[in-house]
Amino acid sequence: MKILAGTSKGVFSASDGAADQVLESRSVRDLVTIGGRLFAGTGAGLYFSDDGGDSWSLAGLEDYEVWQIRGAGDDMVYAGTQPGGLFKSTDNGGTWAEVASFNKVPQAADWCIPVKPRIPGGRARALVIDQNDPNRIWVGVEVGGIMRTEDGGESWNFSLPGENPDLHMMCAHPGQPSTLFASTGYGRLDGVAEMVEGNAGVFRSDDSGASWRYAWKGITPRYSRPMCIDPATPHGLTVASAPTAFSSYKDNGGAQAMLLRSEDGGESWRSLCDEAHSPSAANIHGLTPDLANPGGVVIGTDTGEVWRVSGRAEWTPLATGLPAVLSALTL
Repeated sequence: MKILAGTSKGVFSASDGAADQVLESRSVRDLVTIGGRLFAGTGAGLYFSDDGGDSWSLAGLEDYEVWQIRGAGDDMVYAGTQPGGLFKSTDNGGTWAEVASFNKVPQAADWCIPVKPRIPGGRARALVIDQNDPNRIWVGVEVGGIMRTEDGGESWNFSLPGENPDLHMMCAHPGQPSTLFASTGYGRLDGVAEMVEGNAGVFRSDDSGASWRYAWKGITPRYSRPMCIDPATPHGLTVASAPTAFSSYKDNGGAQAMLLRSEDGGESWRSLCDEAHSPSAANIHGLTPDLANPGGVVIGTDTGEVWRVSGRAEWTPLATGLPAVLSALTL
């Protein structure tokens, strides 16, 4: 099995404890395979590979940071970007056109990254496409909320899980496409929310995103960011969390990050951390299902490590010494 690690400086291929750089770029936020083609969303556009990541070509969008790429069948692919935008390809990533209606919604005027100075536009960093109906698309904007279309982008509806606009990741339940999960943080359009329960964490919707309920009760740390769902039954949902948006291994005492898993749709959670990673000194940024080991995940950290974590909370190192690992993919 080969692991691809998307890092702050490009893509690395890891196997047998060694890692080789296969793409030089910045901030590789997403790695995904769609229609037999491998995509990498980077801070300098979108790249694709047709040979398993050994060589890469620029697919476009070089004026954007590409945060997530998802397929909709029949060679249709969508990409979410910063500044907040949504792009569509009908030839499996060969050419791209902007979905112009997306950032013309009234809410788009307020989208931002609420740091100082404020960065306008936000980032469309989370995409879900109904695999039974490619016209149903959800886009999570950090910081802005969730935009939902039922007609392929002709019109959009808006929702806020728990009045929280700080969207990070979204997943759909593989067997129940109307059940969605969203991880959120403390960011607000006017700054930062109070760091109390309910203001960050995981939310669940059972009606295609029309309404949401909090699924992170009693869980700390609350700032949830990376999230993935296992394609195999029981479709375990795994989430990495930390105290704040800026938690780091450089902090006094480390990042204090945790890795948690639910096999019942967020009703209950258990730690996947072992004694050395509970909490972790490193922050967890990359997270993907371990397709070779159902029930497990592969994670990447801000210390440049890649780990395999089993469903029994057994941690096995796969690579070290990389730049900060922001995404991962098993091949």
